[in-house]
Amino acid sequence: MAAGRRFDRVIWIVLDSVGIGPLPDAAAYGDAGRDTLGHVACWRPLRLENLVRLGLANIKPLDHLAPVPHPEGSYGKGATVSPGKDTTTGHWEMAGIWLDRAFPVYPQGFPTELIAEFERRIGRSTLGNKPASGTQIIQELGEQHMRTGFPIVYTSGDSVFQIAAHEEVIPVAQLYGMCETARALLDGPNRVGRVIARPFLGTPGNFRRTERRHDYAIEPPRPMLLDVLAEGQVPVFGLGKIHDIYNGRGVAEYLTTKNNIDGMAKLNQEIARRPSGLVFANLVDFDMLYGHRKDVEGFARSLEEFDELLGPFLGSLQGEDLLLITADHGCDPDPVNPTTDHSREYVPILAYSPGLPGGRNLGVRRTLADMGQTVAENFGRSIPHGTSFLGQIE
Repeated sequence: MAAGRRFDRVIWIVLDSVGIGPLPDAAAYGDAGRDTLGHVACWRPLRLENLVRLGLANIKPLDHLAPVPHPEGSYGKGATVSPGKDTTTGHWEMAGIWLDRAFPVYPQGFPTELIAEFERRIGRSTLGNKPASGTQIIQELGEQHMRTGFPIVYTSGDSVFQIAAHEEVIPVAQLYGMCETARALLDGPNRVGRVIARPFLGTPGNFRRTERRHDYAIEPPRPMLLDVLAEGQVPVFGLGKIHDIYNGRGVAEYLTTKNNIDGMAKLNQEIARRPSGLVFANLVDFDMLYGHRKDVEGFARSLEEFDELLGPFLGSLQGEDLLLITADHGCDPDPVNPTTDHSREYVPILAYSPGLPGGRNLGVRRTLADMGQTVAENFGRSIPHGTSFLGQIE
């Protein structure tokens, strides 16, 4: 390891929505009993050899998954201090930001006056204005959108203002412009976490979303982890949604991803040429494709797919590497609970390095910022919140 730091490189993978059981205040969010990993593991036996050997089943009892006597990684779970249960809240807290209040959500759709002002600014009417699955709403309203040229506006249980448009009806550049208009409008009490462009292609009955999604986040408060790493000249590479979530702050270079397989392929590609710094990745399939769609079997297969890709990835790591695997919140796909929203859950924490003995129980971490503080301490920096567990894993 280089002088002045414990690990030359930290690789941090966020499994979007892979929660591990309800937080103590889950009932206040309508999430009592929701348990993403617990319910998926109960659905059928899971083949998660690599996650289990790192210590996943040592965090808490999981059906069909036996804890190992000597985990190769350190293990624990993290709580969210900030109110809310969305991508921005979770990722920001990891970076040391605690929110005083949750980002607004719109279970009944956006206020009429807000939509009217948005329509005035873009010079056309809109369709939708309700919470919906992104794939379902384009099937429902896509044909009408193609006929009228009106963009589809919708939200979810997350704090998001999403705009869907067919690329041959509203060109992607124009859709991005509409999102920028919405981002400028959505302030004050309507300051949503993200505005998201959702372009799609195809014909009625066969619409499909394209990879040109783009997120417009609000500016994170200062200081946060990526700021202090940049100040310390620590290179940060973002993969997936990371650049957008932090509004590009502190992210020297980034790549977007099509899916988890593409994300892991690009992660392997990038660690082969980035010997130092932070490589920060978000893998979104668990959330986008399966959690919100209540697809337990799809969620199970996606976990197994990640685990299979994780095996050779672990084999490529060096003693100077630290791998962190976690999540940002839950999205329990159990069909017993009808809601498709995110769930207020603990997140798993796995920390692994070929240069460490593993087997450390990190316990229940008070805040997701403990992970960010661990990364910060490794590179000789600090962030406003969180307690580092770097000494524990060593």
